[in-house]
Amino acid sequence: MTPSQFKYVFQEPLRASTPEITILARQNNSDNPRLGLAIPKKHLKRAHDRNRVKRISRESFRLLQHQLPNYDFIIIAKAGIGKLDNATLFQILDKLWKRHIRLAQKYS
Repeated sequence: MTPSQFKYVFQEPLRASTPEITILARQNNSDNPRLGLAIPKKHLKRAHDRNRVKRISRESFRLLQHQLPNYDFIIIAKAGIGKLDNATLFQILDKLWKRHIRLAQKYS
């Protein structure tokens, strides 16, 4: 996603969150959902920790992308995300994706 697409999502997002992670979404004009990641150094100091979160986020998105609506999604990491193990992070993302599917059905 380009910076202008990020800005577009940040203007009026649909949001689903937990204390460790937030997923913002806004409808796009393309034929498929798109993913953007915001994993700041503030919450994960080491690059391999940020890369782990990105890798799991992308995989979670890939597995559900055919069920997701045509929205632009931005995953934002918050404090405490580094304490989650891979399985827990995956479960949280799965729950948030399903919440976005319900939100999209509600607003369409």
